[in-house]
Amino acid sequence: MNKIKWPMLVYSILAAVCIMGIGIAIGEQSMLGAAFCVLGCFVIMGLGFKTKKKMRENGEL
Repeated sequence: MNKIKWPMLVYSILAAVCIMGIGIAIGEQSMLGAAFCVLGCFVIMGLGFKTKKKMRENGEL
C-alpha cells in the first residue's frame, strides 16, 4: 500500500474547502466572498501542482 503524501492531502482538503466556500458565498449573496474563494482555490491548486512537480522531479511520487 502506498504511503500518504501529507502535503498533497492538505492541499486537496483546502481546495475542497474553498470550493465549498464558493457555494456558501453564493448562497449568502456575497460576491466578494465568492471572489476570494475562487482566488484562494486557484492559489491552493497552483501550489499543489507546483509541489507535485517538485515531488515528481525528486522521485518521491
